[in-house]
Amino acid sequence: MIDISKAGTHALGDHTVKRMGYGAMQLAGPGVFGPPKDHDAALAVLREAVASGVNHIDTSDFYGPHVTNQLIREALHPYADDLVIVTKVGGRRGEDGSWHPAFSPEELTQAVHDNLRNLGLDALDVVNLRCMFSIHGPAEGSIEPLITVLAELQQQGLVRHIGLSNVTPTQIAEGRGMVDIVCVQNLYNLAHRDDDALIADLARDGVAYAPFFPLGGFAPLQSKALSDVAAQLGATPMQVALAWLLQRAPNILLIPGTSSVGHLRENLAAANLELPPEAVSALDQIATGASPA
Repeated sequence: MIDISKAGTHALGDHTVKRMGYGAMQLAGPGVFGPPKDHDAALAVLREAVASGVNHIDTSDFYGPHVTNQLIREALHPYADDLVIVTKVGGRRGEDGSWHPAFSPEELTQAVHDNLRNLGLDALDVVNLRCMFSIHGPAEGSIEPLITVLAELQQQGLVRHIGLSNVTPTQIAEGRGMVDIVCVQNLYNLAHRDDDALIADLARDGVAYAPFFPLGGFAPLQSKALSDVAAQLGATPMQVALAWLLQRAPNILLIPGTSSVGHLRENLAAANLELPPEAVSALDQIATGASPA
């Protein structure tokens, strides 16, 4: 069994989680829509992750929709005491699988209840508000009315902690002025480093940062520098990309996703990969013009 403890731990809400986690998005069907191609294989991935020591799983009820949460419940319920399930609200799916904002008080409240029901929980550990002001990435817009709804659900005991996803520094500041924000989840990887300074700021305050698409998402990372470093270290390019994130900042929590037990094991093994300084320097050049914060 792979030991992921070398990657260390970080606070997430009132829990301490291992920095190597798992993202459940890819367990749904193509386009994160509909049921998985292999139901039993999806259950096996979740059970293997937890058996390997993963205690931070990222999900959302709009994955499928409902599919990944129902798989998590079937595979893992009753949950281990140390397992932290982080979910998201703020989006919905069209009948054609399209993605749409779901920002009204009624939609946000319904989303929390849908997550509770499909996960089989009385309260959600962490709920990330997914901001969808633009389909192209973070875009400015006040999140005050959205946080107000989540804060009310928190006061009712349905949500323990609140996080933010796909947000700008201005929105993070606005959210933190209203409630305790325990984590931020944005696009970040070797090739997309817009959040370098933000990650450093959050690290100083002990706020977790969970990069989504740590491996490039639907267009996997490809780079000669990445491939060369991987060959030198006897690792896969994806393992190197994950190891770089772990070494990038102590508050980064990884949630790479896969629907394959074999790929899961490869991802988790990155917890034991240490990059020498010359490798980090070469990898840092992938994002043109990026400079570590």
